[in-house]
Amino acid sequence: MIAQILLVEDEPGLVLTLTDLFRGEGYEVETALDGETGLRRALTRQHSVIVLDVMLPQKNGFEVCRELRQAGVDTAILMLTAKTLVGDRVTGLRLGADDYLAKPFDSSELLARIEALLRRVEKRSRVPVKSFAFDDVEIDFERAEVSRAGHKVALAAKELQLLEYLVLHRDRVLPREEILQQVWQYDSEVSSRTVDVHVAWLRQKLDNPQSPRRIQTVRGKGYKFTP
Repeated sequence: MIAQILLVEDEPGLVLTLTDLFRGEGYEVETALDGETGLRRALTRQHSVIVLDVMLPQKNGFEVCRELRQAGVDTAILMLTAKTLVGDRVTGLRLGADDYLAKPFDSSELLARIEALLRRVEKRSRVPVKSFAFDDVEIDFERAEVSRAGHKVALAAKELQLLEYLVLHRDRVLPREEILQQVWQYDSEVSSRTVDVHVAWLRQKLDNPQSPRRIQTVRGKGYKFTP
């Protein structure tokens, strides 16, 4: 499922820049230029993350954050502000914000924080996959059994763990670093090349290695399982 970001920011130039940045990462983006509009959109539509500026017209970010939490909206909130005082950061966090980033900021740090929030949200809502099927492939993760066209397919333990992680996070681009952390726990002897090799083996056994349909490579980013 594609992550939905609500960007509440009143600087048009920054809105354009961040919208392009987020869409370039594959996120869907909705914007609001003031606090009232942002609050209304956050209350009436479901989003994965809200990127919320503090200094907004009509209703500031602190007020928006407080009212969202009072209304029971538990969407992850990342607050942006030019303020760097500890008191302001504490205020935002006490009102229910999940993270806080002061302007000016580096775009790579912003993306990293959003990815961390998405992983946190995903972990809270994740339902273990017991079985899964696509094309002529059937997988029983509980029994560690895989078959293709009715014939059993032998998968090594790490291949099965990798497949399970890809399926569990289907339709999301998974960076190699994340796969290493979650499947291999950053074993010191494991490199990103190991991920590539295991993906190649899975494609050979379950997909089309020449033209993969299910386990796709996203150039410069990682892999995505498309059911």
